[in-house]
Amino acid sequence: MEAKGAASALGDEDAVIGLLKKINENLEELNRKLDAMIKMQESSKPIAKAITSGEMPLDVDTLLSLPDHLRKTALAICALGEATATQVAAETSRARAAESDYLNQLVSLGLLKKKRKGRDVYFYIER
Repeated sequence: MEAKGAASALGDEDAVIGLLKKINENLEELNRKLDAMIKMQESSKPIAKAITSGEMPLDVDTLLSLPDHLRKTALAICALGEATATQVAAETSRARAAESDYLNQLVSLGLLKKKRKGRDVYFYIER
């Protein structure tokens, strides 16, 4: 009986080792993909540069708590610093009216501030 129990324990140990190896392989693959994504992003837009350089005025938890459409707008403001809805729309490739709405939602949430300069309204993050 003891021999059978020892064999079973060795089989369980082999299974655990196999599982740990598989997890390690998956994590290494995930790291390779993340590194490739970061390299692609670093070379493309100012949004990515703001993220990778650590110059994000909004913390990660706040950004992750936002719905995707508001997060994209918030990231554009992070990259641009201070911008009108038209400038944000150019950055995000969305309609100005939609960006204006999203920017005002972010103001209502207390994440952005806005000020008027002449006829233009500028949105910004108070640091």
